[in-house]
Amino acid sequence: MGADFFERSVHLVARELIGCRLFYEGVGGTIVETESYERDDPACHAYAGLTERTEVLFGPPGRAYVYLSYGIHSLFNVVAEPEGDAAAVLVRALEPTAGLEAMRARRGGRPDRELCSGPGKLTEALGIELGDNGADLTNAPFLLLAPEPGWEAKVLTGPRVGITKAVDRPWRFCAAGSPYVSRPNPPSLL
Repeated sequence: MGADFFERSVHLVARELIGCRLFYEGVGGTIVETESYERDDPACHAYAGLTERTEVLFGPPGRAYVYLSYGIHSLFNVVAEPEGDAAAVLVRALEPTAGLEAMRARRGGRPDRELCSGPGKLTEALGIELGDNGADLTNAPFLLLAPEPGWEAKVLTGPRVGITKAVDRPWRFCAAGSPYVSRPNPPSLL
């Protein structure tokens, strides 16, 4: 997938990432849950403006925005929209398909269903770290591919989770029926 895929509405990119395959150093799987964040969104880090921390968000689309959440988990985002617009897609969950042994080791032997069922779990399982902030997602160690031929799922939308601002915006996207999405489960999604 080229950089032009990311240079569009963050909400469209978030929806269309569902079903795409994400790999980091050969470890990864199918994206089943995302959330979108735009510059005018109080829950977006770019809302406060350009800072050293948010510089990547204002940069070219198709870059990784990796930050530390609550001093514990590195979270992986995909920068979207044209350069300067400051928007990103949080990749919340994926169905693990490659490098399962490495993921299990990194996640303490958890069941496969729990390897990547949340944004902190996902980065830990794949080995994505803060040093990957700003990395070009069209080059190694990342590999982002279109969905497998024949892959199809209804995409559900609903409010984002794990935030305290703008919680009512329906910018959470999930593959319907996937057991790999994060909690809370999305049966109430629209």
